[in-house]
Amino acid sequence: MEAIDIGVLSILPPIIAIALALMTKEVISSLIVGILSGTLIYAFNTGGGIVKAVDVTFTLMAEKLGANASIILFLGFLGALVAVITMAGGSKAYGDWAGNKIKSKRGAQFGTALLGGLIFIDDYFNCLTIGTVMRPVADKHQISRAKLAYIIDATAAPICIIAPISSWAASVVSQMSGLDVNGVPLNGMETFMATIPYNLYAILTLIMVIVLCVTNIEFGPMAKFEKAAREGKEHKGMAASEGEEDELSRVKISSKGKVYDLIIPILALIIFAVFSMLYVGGYFEGGMTIAEGFGNTDAGSALALAGFGALIVAFLLFVPRKVITFKEFMDGIGIGVKSMVGAFIILTLAWTISGVCRELLNTGEFVGGLVAASNMPPAIIPAIVFLVAGGLAFAMGTSWGTFGILIPIVTMICAAVAPELITATLAATLAGAVFGDHCSPISDTTILSSTGAGCNHIDHVSSQIPYTLVVAGCCFIGYLIAGVTANVWITLGSSIVLLLGTLIVLNKISKKHQE
Repeated sequence: MEAIDIGVLSILPPIIAIALALMTKEVISSLIVGILSGTLIYAFNTGGGIVKAVDVTFTLMAEKLGANASIILFLGFLGALVAVITMAGGSKAYGDWAGNKIKSKRGAQFGTALLGGLIFIDDYFNCLTIGTVMRPVADKHQISRAKLAYIIDATAAPICIIAPISSWAASVVSQMSGLDVNGVPLNGMETFMATIPYNLYAILTLIMVIVLCVTNIEFGPMAKFEKAAREGKEHKGMAASEGEEDELSRVKISSKGKVYDLIIPILALIIFAVFSMLYVGGYFEGGMTIAEGFGNTDAGSALALAGFGALIVAFLLFVPRKVITFKEFMDGIGIGVKSMVGAFIILTLAWTISGVCRELLNTGEFVGGLVAASNMPPAIIPAIVFLVAGGLAFAMGTSWGTFGILIPIVTMICAAVAPELITATLAATLAGAVFGDHCSPISDTTILSSTGAGCNHIDHVSSQIPYTLVVAGCCFIGYLIAGVTANVWITLGSSIVLLLGTLIVLNKISKKHQE
């Protein structure tokens, strides 16, 4: 299949996908319709009809699925690992340990944030685990359920999107791999690593969580909920119905688990991932540096090897000690893989619509030409992309769907207009998508965070939004600075200073209102 030049029609598939996502709040059907609209345009302009459009759709989908099969394998292994760790009781053991060791409110908040940092491999695992194990500790130290839900949510997606070994990284790397920038294909893992210091929303959100844990800064609705918790007047109740919880949240948890049953498998995953990336990248064959080994690796294959290795470690850790039985371990694998089916579907559709735009319709070249002709200052592109990604993710309630729609388009625009800003702009895409997902009331992680914390869902959303907007405002200014300087350290440093200054001012205003 050869790409065709059809002008303005080339932008219809992503526009249709975005418009439907905004109207229906459902990303899978929106991506499917966007894909089919693109293949119909391609078929009708190459002498075919509906049958050819369907054939092209499934041919392209099969090619993308085959090319990214290792990513699917990694996500399956990761889902299985999450399930068996949960069933073994490692997470519950951490909660019991924390309940005995933590003696203050500040310690309880730090303990919650620390567990969020430790469980970086998947946001669902993060939300459900932290909420379950830390809720009694938070109640004991008069931390409001709204504050607990915020800490859970703020250490879920923001951690996962800057952790190279996570389900989110696997998704992003797969979507970046092979994108063409002026004839040079991107290395997915290398590009993802370069975006990390530019991912202002993730970094500033984590800094804000630390500041809130250390200080008593409270503003907006959160101050009201914290006051009610201190006075013992807070209403506590599960936010979501049982139907909104997945099968993983209802598995039988062993009473024999230890804290190391959580830590060892995760450490094994990290260690195996590092060595697997170097192995796949050819480092152990000699003749290259470690950096070259990482840069030359195939992230999907390496992560799949690491996921399998970590699962073997979990088996050897749990089954011989009879923490869980062999049958329970195998059942856990099935439950974990099923928990990733939604991710499989969204990724496959994202890869396919990206292929329609890049390989069939030349969407990027057309959009890049429009941007170049518009005389838009290239310096504002990262900031504009941040806002667009945030709005789209907020409306759809999904980061992954936003990545799938915007990453190929953003790459092509930058390649045509501002190649020097491609890293900052891709990072702005990721940051904006996480921002929109973080504060969206229909986001799965937002729902799971309120569910795990036992917080009324609307209370969680209303108390969290002012915090997310503060960080997003600092990020917007940061991306304007990035567009002007194209320097990551100036961008990051100025954004951090701006955030800290804003929090100091807001704290003073909040205290005046409380007096």
